Amino acid sequence: MMNCRQASILLSAQQDGPLSLSQRYRLRLHLMLCKNCRNFNRQLHFMREAARAPSHWE
Repeated sequence: MMNCRQASILLSAQQDGPLSLSQRYRLRLHLMLCKNCRNFNRQLHFMREAARAPSHWE
């Protein structure tokens, strides 16, 4: 079972490119069980979207 540190590394890595099938499967399983990592994943997506659309901050 993947720990939260490993999950956070993969969550960050998937922002830059696709993960392998094995990585996606292990990450999905971890996210199903870990509320903190699901929150971290939502925060990553929010920050990525905010960086893409700076006009929302004006």
